[in-house]
Amino acid sequence: MRLEDVHSPEDIKDLSWEELTDLAGQIRSEIVSTVSHRGGHLASNLGVVELTLALHRVFDMPEDKIVFDVGHQSYVHKLLTGRYWRFRTLRSFGGLAGFPKKSESPYDVFETGHSSTAISAALGLARARDLQGKTHQVVALVGDGALTGGMCYEALNDAGNAETRMIVILNDNEMSISPNVGGLSRHLTDLRVSKGWWSTKRRVRRLEKVPVIGKPLYRFIHLSKSFVKSWFVDEGFFSALGFHYYGPIDGHDLKSMEHTFRLARESEGPVVIHVLTHKGYGYEKAEEHPEQFHGTPPFYVETGDARKAKKLPGYGEVMGEELAELAQKDPRVVAVSAAMIGGTGLTAFQKRFPERMFDVGIAEGHAVTMAAGLATGGMRPYFAVYATFFQRSYDQMIHDVAMQGLPVVFLLDRAGLVGEDGATHHGVFDLAAMLPVPGMTILAPRDLQELRLMMRWTIDAPGPVAIRYGRHPEDMEADYPCKRFSVGKWEPLERGKDCALFCVGSMNPIGAEMHRLLRAKGIEAAVINCSTVKPLDLELLHCMTDRPWFTLEEHLLSGGFGDTVTAACREQGWPAPAACFGIPETFVQHGSRRQLLKYLGLDAEQLTERVAAILKDR
Repeated sequence: MRLEDVHSPEDIKDLSWEELTDLAGQIRSEIVSTVSHRGGHLASNLGVVELTLALHRVFDMPEDKIVFDVGHQSYVHKLLTGRYWRFRTLRSFGGLAGFPKKSESPYDVFETGHSSTAISAALGLARARDLQGKTHQVVALVGDGALTGGMCYEALNDAGNAETRMIVILNDNEMSISPNVGGLSRHLTDLRVSKGWWSTKRRVRRLEKVPVIGKPLYRFIHLSKSFVKSWFVDEGFFSALGFHYYGPIDGHDLKSMEHTFRLARESEGPVVIHVLTHKGYGYEKAEEHPEQFHGTPPFYVETGDARKAKKLPGYGEVMGEELAELAQKDPRVVAVSAAMIGGTGLTAFQKRFPERMFDVGIAEGHAVTMAAGLATGGMRPYFAVYATFFQRSYDQMIHDVAMQGLPVVFLLDRAGLVGEDGATHHGVFDLAAMLPVPGMTILAPRDLQELRLMMRWTIDAPGPVAIRYGRHPEDMEADYPCKRFSVGKWEPLERGKDCALFCVGSMNPIGAEMHRLLRAKGIEAAVINCSTVKPLDLELLHCMTDRPWFTLEEHLLSGGFGDTVTAACREQGWPAPAACFGIPETFVQHGSRRQLLKYLGLDAEQLTERVAAILKDR
């Protein structure tokens, strides 16, 4: 069967094993080809091809419900549910999302993008089913990395205690984004390497072929499988929580998975199915480097090399270099990661100071409170995390760090519009979360050079600090040399008598371009680098309010920099800004940053026209 002829899961239910094997190969080819041009999550999707095929053959979706944890492994699901002809638009502006999206298909029943939420959502769906007297199945597909997140334990405990009928499929590939850590990871490893169980299982299967006594003996041992299994495999963790445990089973063996899934359908209580898969399965480059191909930019299939060579180091890379230099000079410096060592730029730090690198798993709340403990004990902790994931530690940031005035530094990578990952990953809420918090210092570098200076300043900071920086590095050194950085002091990049542009972080290059475009219209605009978002530079702000002035931020307008500055001016009795430019109160779709800025009216040309029109009407 051709992949393009699959319009729904019904089309694959009657295929032979040979036809399914061929279809799995087509799916892998399509995913590799598309991701090589569009970028995206490659290794995780290649690892779940057979698993997803088995799910759609055994269960009757969309009547039966499946919730994908994170959702970065849903590409196969999209291809099997009528989206083949749009698949080449994956992660493009106006195209298919890289995560489940209810507006795309009735088969996407719950939208996900962050880890460790699927079991909780599935439990809610199962309880809704029971309350309405329905009988359909509810399945949560969860990676073993997600089980380093506390929400999973809370949901497992709740579901097991209530004996709610639901199925949790544990996709065990030994990886989250970085290799998994923690006690549960070791427990799964013990299950995974139970060679005695696997070899015994194979021998028992062979018995069925023995003449005369084979089938009766096979049935007897098969009925005693619980005893045999408990002898070789410790499944006590899930059993203690109230779950029936099946596995471990080979996640690339369709027959085994379908057999197990059909057994699980008949269970009256909660079930965990432990499936072993290989990230990147079927594409050698991804199998060899699963972390590199977890989330990849466009690449050449033949070599695995990126299609576009990096012109500048990333903000995370520069941060990691500076942090390692600080650690070399100061033994108190430690780094904390939530399963994102490589993604946040801490790989070099880990190699140089492995004993001072703490990867806590997908547990941002724990990471922040643990960092607070480190600071209380006399260390200088730096927590590197994507801005969107930092949202998950809001209470800990306030209660455990800020209230005690502890010198914890939050390094917020991917702040602003991140591009093709879309609404779940844009870092556009962090300023609104932190600006009201007493004692918090918030910094936003205009480019890589200023980030270096900010990092050096943090070593003596008296309280909590957050540095937010985007996914797209900038270097303004040639036109605007960055010689020093002082907290609470803003930097005039350009002078102008007709208006002033107050720019936060990534908006400084746009502000500089606007200066040139406005000058061509006969308007002289001052450009101010507001590198310290909190505290404000009230002295410089007051000097600039004698002319029309504007704020520019790559953040939600509600509760952001513009709101804060406006409130400060109102309190002082100074003129309010002529306009605040930022992201309106909406969840922004996926697309390149350039496309999204234009879509939101925030590129240099559009902002220039908006400013010119406002000045003309004054």
